[in-house]
Amino acid sequence: MGIFLIVVLLVIVIYIIQKKQYEKTEYYQQTKNSYMSVQFNKGLLGEFYTYKYLKSLAGYKKYLFNLYIPKSNGESTEVDVVLLHESGIYVLESKNYSGWIFGTESQQYWTQTLPVGQGRSQKNQFYNPILQNKGHIKWLQIFLDDQTLSFYSYIVFSDRCTLKNITLTSGNHHVVNRYDLLSAIQQNVTKVGIQLSPNKIDNLFEKLYPLTQIDETEKMIHIRNIRQNIQNNFSQTISTTNVTPNIEKTICPRCGGKLVVRIATKGARKGKKFFGCSNYPKCKYIESLPDEKKH
Repeated sequence: MGIFLIVVLLVIVIYIIQKKQYEKTEYYQQTKNSYMSVQFNKGLLGEFYTYKYLKSLAGYKKYLFNLYIPKSNGESTEVDVVLLHESGIYVLESKNYSGWIFGTESQQYWTQTLPVGQGRSQKNQFYNPILQNKGHIKWLQIFLDDQTLSFYSYIVFSDRCTLKNITLTSGNHHVVNRYDLLSAIQQNVTKVGIQLSPNKIDNLFEKLYPLTQIDETEKMIHIRNIRQNIQNNFSQTISTTNVTPNIEKTICPRCGGKLVVRIATKGARKGKKFFGCSNYPKCKYIESLPDEKKH
């Protein structure tokens, strides 16, 4: 019993120390995301780790998180992390995924492969993050309206995944695991040198910072637009199943991930299609397809 209490006290002390350290970071000061919310949200944790891995980057710099950049159609696009550095503007798209990742620069969807046991694997598709980040940079360039600025696109995957077969052709994008992010940016800094003065970085920060502080109503509108876009793409993807998905059902109600169509490989429902969360195996939420419910 005494050992158990010591372990519990030790866990509490470690938690308090880590929480206090977290609350001193620029990430917390800007986002106000609580320590616990970050620990239990895969997307937020990926953003925080991206920032954490870059803290030791030399040179004058400032960070911006979760920018909601306006688009010409009245909607917005959300950028995970922007690093304003003396070498230029780094637009970072965080993908806190596991498994094997396959994709090319031009194809619309990439593939994540996850082991499911007994030598089998499960494949999930997600929108090409390079195309996603190209859109981010496009609207960021329009918003800043400054032709002298240099932008760099970095897609940052978790250390838990393997970039198995990523084909890049243009030389304009970088796809890395987090453990390679710092060295990749340091190489670019060495290559391009100093592009922005501290005063220029401060001015850019002041212009962009309000885009990180939008209210909850605007965030909900952004989420609604994302759901509608996912619904449109989702409907095209599964048109052969003769299913009319509900917009709300394209988002996992348990963890906020994307619901994808899968086929049961065993059990009484073997061969049947169903909605499964793209964050599997961490999230095991499933939902029957409308047509499958009828049988």
